[in-house]
Amino acid sequence: MKFNYKLHRLCGSAYGNPDASNSSSSGANIVYTSSGNVLLSPVSNRVQVIDLLTHTVRTLSCEARSNIRTIALSPDDRLLIIIDNQNHAMLVNFHRSVVLHRFTFKRSVRSCKFSPCGSYFAVTYGNHIQVWHSPGLRREFAPFVLHRTYTGLGDAVVSIEWSSDSSVIMASSRAGTVRIWTVDTTEGFEPITLSGHKSCSVGAYFEKITQGSGGRIRKVYTVSADGALVSWSCKYSDEDAQDDEQKEFMDASNAALSFFGGASNDFFSSGGGNNDNQTQAQHLVKGTWEVSARHYFHQDTDVTATNFSTANNLLIVGFASGIFGLYELPSMSNIHTLSLSNQVIRTVAINDTGEWLAFGCPSTQQLLVWEWRSETYIIKQRGHAYGMRCMAYSHDGVVVATGGEDGTIKLWNTSSGFCYCTLKSHTAPVTACVFSNSSVVLSSSLDGTVRAHDLHRYRNFRTYTAPTPCQFTSLAVDPSGEVVVAGTMDPFHVYTWSMQNGKLLDILTGHVGPISELKFHPTRGTLASASWDGTVKMWDLYKREGEPESIKHSQDVVCCAFRPDGKQMVTGTIGGLLSVWNTDDCRLICEIDGKRDIAGGRKVNDRMTADSNSSSRYFTSVCYSADGSCVLAGGNSRYVCIYEISQQILVKKFQISFNRSLDGVLDELNSKKLGDGGPIDVNDGSDNDDPDFSANLPGAKRGDDGSRKSRVEVITSQVAFSNTGREWAAVSNEGLHVYSLDDDMIFDPIALTEEITPNAVRTNLRKKKHNVALLISLHLNEFALVREVLEDIPHKSIAHVVRSIGPEHLERLMQFISKCMLDSPHLEFYLQFCLEMLRQHGIHMEKHRSTFMRAFRSMHRSVQIHHDDLKRVCDDNRYTLDFIGDQTQIALEREGSS
Repeated sequence: MKFNYKLHRLCGSAYGNPDASNSSSSGANIVYTSSGNVLLSPVSNRVQVIDLLTHTVRTLSCEARSNIRTIALSPDDRLLIIIDNQNHAMLVNFHRSVVLHRFTFKRSVRSCKFSPCGSYFAVTYGNHIQVWHSPGLRREFAPFVLHRTYTGLGDAVVSIEWSSDSSVIMASSRAGTVRIWTVDTTEGFEPITLSGHKSCSVGAYFEKITQGSGGRIRKVYTVSADGALVSWSCKYSDEDAQDDEQKEFMDASNAALSFFGGASNDFFSSGGGNNDNQTQAQHLVKGTWEVSARHYFHQDTDVTATNFSTANNLLIVGFASGIFGLYELPSMSNIHTLSLSNQVIRTVAINDTGEWLAFGCPSTQQLLVWEWRSETYIIKQRGHAYGMRCMAYSHDGVVVATGGEDGTIKLWNTSSGFCYCTLKSHTAPVTACVFSNSSVVLSSSLDGTVRAHDLHRYRNFRTYTAPTPCQFTSLAVDPSGEVVVAGTMDPFHVYTWSMQNGKLLDILTGHVGPISELKFHPTRGTLASASWDGTVKMWDLYKREGEPESIKHSQDVVCCAFRPDGKQMVTGTIGGLLSVWNTDDCRLICEIDGKRDIAGGRKVNDRMTADSNSSSRYFTSVCYSADGSCVLAGGNSRYVCIYEISQQILVKKFQISFNRSLDGVLDELNSKKLGDGGPIDVNDGSDNDDPDFSANLPGAKRGDDGSRKSRVEVITSQVAFSNTGREWAAVSNEGLHVYSLDDDMIFDPIALTEEITPNAVRTNLRKKKHNVALLISLHLNEFALVREVLEDIPHKSIAHVVRSIGPEHLERLMQFISKCMLDSPHLEFYLQFCLEMLRQHGIHMEKHRSTFMRAFRSMHRSVQIHHDDLKRVCDDNRYTLDFIGDQTQIALEREGSS
């Protein structure tokens, strides 16, 4: 069994943090790539990469120290800068997801942005702006080189904007002022301050530089939180000196020169024909600013996020009420005003083409991408409102169902990573969910119901209840899908229902503690129920002769699981002990002490060290691997462990998250934050820029700031292996972590070089190297050549050749075989190819069914055509033989009678 599992994607949240309500800086920005088809969305301390064309999502392997506050992508999509709430920055190679450099800013950073030329990037530095040189391609010891620090704003800087030629930078502040600087020293220029707002300035943007503007900045738009937009115009002194007659003469001379093929020069501008060589910063020396227009959005709420598409003159505004507005400037025409949510919109983005608008609501972990011309949603994703609690894999491993504290059940596609259905039937937190078959998912809840949902119509078609009100904590379905069982918190009963008619069949009594886990035997009708009373009872639901056999433990049992063949069962107790039992005679096979493996992590309010607090760490969920040789276990800790049963050893240990914004990640707390009353963490996630700021109440010795907020603890609620064995998933407070063996980078040993020719294919065929010849022909992608190679392969070598084909060429090979099969007389030969491909690569096709569906349908169509033809010929032959037989019988009877 392989153990090189890597985090493939983080499902359950497309944007935001798990503790968004406790942090005012939880609304990190979202960024489009240069193509406009890929969206980067920060989730907790990771970055989700969402492809809007293929509707897939992947998670970058790099991980920040704490929740991300801002990200910035270079214009060539080569470098990604990630800055977290603690002002720790990472320089990442975006395409390879490799961390190149780490850096720490000494003051608060709220925004970061690359210049259009890619040579600089600017960050907000408390009340200042810092411009740094962008790292080059050459590896450097310290790639961050400071260019200059810009000052002059009275309060914290909120946003940054660059001019189109990267020579001018503009920043807005909480004081309501906007300040403009030149990146390099410009003779005669003084920084410009625009103060026309009564509240915090949310954003400031340059107008598009038109062809007739001479490369000069004409207008600037500033937006404030109180819903006001101010348009600032810049007038230049050299333009005022030109009168109307000179302008008319200049236009006429330019038209005449262009008619005769000459080059036109502006002789009336200062500097003559070299005027176009001046930068926008040099033009600003001669400019004066004034308010040209003032507009209002007329919404009874604050503006929380803005963005501006310079190429399309489109302004997008997000409000605290969940409404957004799309305006066309400079006319301020309202194109759309729609309500997306009832929560605050913290960030908005628009791609370069101006077609797709992206919105992020951190309090609901909601991400929306909207196409405003067609008024349709491209993506609409939302996580569980109060966290994820349980999960279950479908039998084919393609769908994952998750239950949340908000009472909803979400269905996730493991190939794309998106939620495609949300079932809202429960009114209380969902405690367990399980698939009955590929089309039915059942869930239990604290509202006292067990509900069955149809995955074809996406509705609740049956509800199971108990005679008396109770809270269900566990759920299981027998392998045949006929019996549903659920355990309760109180009165410690196990209820059984018929799946077909919903009638209550039996109530299993005998436990004296809450039922923590229910599992059916894979091949028999035996039910195992684990309870807090320290026992696991084995019930035979079909015989019910005598009392159930009870397996006693020294401590409360919190989890159990059967091996896929049903010969073993593993149980976990609150002491961190995993016990393996023989299911035939209930004999103890071995015990694995995992208390030291899962121990670690000290919470902020703990009065003891992590080593002394290890008694509270134990496994709450276990499951067997697909081959039954290993056990995957997770619990109220940041670790997930894989144990080998026969050797009783720890094979590998995974840490779910390194996010220091969560509680229980660090084993040792910072001694500077230890007060008289215990550990304190005053400035964590705070927006205050003063490093000496203290939120302690006057006279208070315990560091009490009056708030009663608690940090989210990193724990694992449930773990599960996929039936294919290629991946496993864990439910934590951050979402659904999917770890997979499948690597996105596919190694292809044959490239298109000068040696890859049809002659090379035939040479390998003469040498009987059929697998190499097939690979080369697939690279050349010529149908006649591929058919020649396929029909030259001996029948006994088909299995070996198919085994040598990697997943990167499998889809094309299926297409070629389906095309060759249509008019080929070698039907059995190609059917053997189809059979071997399903045998060798069936699991991979099932996992990536969306990729192979088109080729599989084409291959199925070819087989179906031959099947129909053969059926028609056989039917005709059968009727012909019947007719000949009847005629022969009649002739024999006539001869006999005569």
